[in-house]
Amino acid sequence: MRIIGIDPGLARVGYGIIEIENERKILLDCGVIETGKDKKEGDRLYEIFQDLNELLNHWKPTAAAVEKFFFYRSSTTISVVQARGVIMMVLASKKIHISEYSPAQIKLTIAGSGKASKKEILDAVMYNLDLNKPPKPDDSADALAIALTKLNEDGFN
Repeated sequence: MRIIGIDPGLARVGYGIIEIENERKILLDCGVIETGKDKKEGDRLYEIFQDLNELLNHWKPTAAAVEKFFFYRSSTTISVVQARGVIMMVLASKKIHISEYSPAQIKLTIAGSGKASKKEILDAVMYNLDLNKPPKPDDSADALAIALTKLNEDGFN
């Protein structure tokens, strides 16, 4: 099984790709898709579309886990929701099964508390993937936590 975890955003889309091999979780790739603030919003969304397509074509994940977005009053809310829509569309176009998780679900699954701190989540990601150093940037570590949530749900503890 190969899974991609995605932490949606307009400026930065975090991603993490994990494979299960002989009951072991192996980190294949992680990083961010970054879009320039100097570009028009439509161009930024298209950049996410193109880069995510390229990533999926390269790694060919069989499943995806995406963080759910909870509405709050912010100047970036609509932009993030639009970026998430592009992400969901690209995954659906590739016929990749999508699971969605709230931030509290991810924290509870990964660190044992729905109110876990960023550090607790990072420590859990490092432990689960047997990493010596933390994945950078934070958006990619968050995406790995999202992917691990899906794997945990599927019984790969």
